[in-house]
Amino acid sequence: MVWDVYATTETGINTVLRPEDQLRKPGSAGLPLEGQEIRLVDEEGVEVPAGMPGEFQVRNQWLAGYYNRPDATAKSSHDGFFSVGDIAYVDGEGYYYICDRMIDMIISGGVNIYPAEVESVLFEHPSVADAAVIGVPHEEFGEEVKAVVKMKPGEAVTEADRIAVCRQRVAAYQRPRAVDFGHRFPPPVAGQRHRRPTRLPRRA
Repeated sequence: MVWDVYATTETGINTVLRPEDQLRKPGSAGLPLEGQEIRLVDEEGVEVPAGMPGEFQVRNQWLAGYYNRPDATAKSSHDGFFSVGDIAYVDGEGYYYICDRMIDMIISGGVNIYPAEVESVLFEHPSVADAAVIGVPHEEFGEEVKAVVKMKPGEAVTEADRIAVCRQRVAAYQRPRAVDFGHRFPPPVAGQRHRRPTRLPRRA
């Protein structure tokens, strides 16, 4: 029997997805563990409603913060709550879903775009072996969405096809404005975090 948990070194175990919930709540991090106080907030620190992504912040009696990094701990602390930079949403039954990282968020025209949501749509196509969604500079909007896609051997699809698929599944502001195709993804650059795309359940 397997129990899924969401936990960090700095905050301990925060949520638990019980075995009996795993099939009906695919992709969920589960319900809060006893003793956890969790809130999801926007950039202004205001709590967001159910179904809307926000920064995952937690408060409990065993918060540790970052080891030997008091400045980083202070920066991640908010009125007694602590954040490691994850973005999440909660459904109507109180189950949490980790959907992206703040560091990966794309801001286009003042709108927050979470790459993993767009990547999950790209992964649904049977011809796609790997994909990543990134923000690239845009003169008017600051950033725009771009997809980098690796196709399975022998498969081919056009840039227009990929954008059309996203058009059916995501909001207009989330759609990639350009798609690059490559046989392999570049290796991580020294000193930079290499984000791997996260496959997510689609929110209602």
